[in-house]
Amino acid sequence: MIKVLHFFKTYYPDTMGGIEQVIFQIAQGGARHGYSSQVLYLSERGAARNEPVGNHISHRSKLDMHVASTGFSLSAYKDFSQLAQEVDVVHYHFPWPYMDLLHFASRHGKPTVLSYHSDIVKQKTLLRLYQPLMNRFLASVDCVVASSPNYAQSSPVLTRLRDKLQIIPYGLDASTYPVATEQLRAEWRTRVGAKFFLFVGALRYYKGLDYLLEAAKVTGLPVVILGGGHEEANLKAQAVRLALTNVHFLGGLGDEDKAALLTLCHAFVFPSHLRSESFGISLLEAAMYGKPLISCEIGSGTTFINIAGETGLVVPPRDSAALAGAMNALWNDEQMASDMGQRALHRYEDVFSADDMAKAYAAIYEGLCRKKHKG
Repeated sequence: MIKVLHFFKTYYPDTMGGIEQVIFQIAQGGARHGYSSQVLYLSERGAARNEPVGNHISHRSKLDMHVASTGFSLSAYKDFSQLAQEVDVVHYHFPWPYMDLLHFASRHGKPTVLSYHSDIVKQKTLLRLYQPLMNRFLASVDCVVASSPNYAQSSPVLTRLRDKLQIIPYGLDASTYPVATEQLRAEWRTRVGAKFFLFVGALRYYKGLDYLLEAAKVTGLPVVILGGGHEEANLKAQAVRLALTNVHFLGGLGDEDKAALLTLCHAFVFPSHLRSESFGISLLEAAMYGKPLISCEIGSGTTFINIAGETGLVVPPRDSAALAGAMNALWNDEQMASDMGQRALHRYEDVFSADDMAKAYAAIYEGLCRKKHKG
């Protein structure tokens, strides 16, 4: 069995974001396809080895500091170097500049796969400083994987890497999600109502939630926002300024509550307006629950998941009026909303299987290992 080490700046249970979910699904699927996974990440909780996560194990290095949203760890160099020597393939998850440094410093010599999760969008000044290291790092890895053809075609970085680029859509396994009890669903119906729009995700600058609040003001329709993050205080202050009584901020909640809300919601709204949103795992989760989708056209994976007019509605970014129009359309046409939700579910089943994702990565791992042994 091929041994794989995933390396990323964070992982379960410290954080529950989209990339963490992708790593989890790749790792979980390995047993069926001839590989086993370990995950090394940085944590404020300090160092630890061999902690079980699902059917695989994780390792922690102590997070010492953040510089420009990049985690650094003095002990990670030793941890990464040791763990890399014990595996057959190292699987990086980009972007994380500190990872690039350790790749070169460790000189581990193992075959390398890089999942390219996003362009660097916000830190343009720092990007200019980092770019020489980034370009050298990307040139040195054996295989780069993008999550959608949309992103591969629109990313200036990925267009330069076509000779080593593969497309593997993110996949989810519905069986790894809890089933919400009727009691829990009833509790949430009492709390937020029987019909509402749902957003799930970290409250970050690129999520477009300020435009969603403006749209909620226009429509007066109920909106439930599940998640916490850096923008939470600003968004709550905006809701107060707009005198919104139809928006519920729930903060971060567990998987059972998320499952209940995804089961109950009328439709899922995902107003991300910048290319930092390379895919949208929570958008895919909503499709998995058979919900009609609203998203923005930003040249990323969001419109690989949500096909305009088929699985939901797609609006221009940073356009609260268009967002309000899409919300009204799905709210007022129950049959359209139901049909789009069913088509979203079918697209999830056809294109975004976690098993297909794991199988595709297994083929990459096997090919790299064969090539190394021949060499």
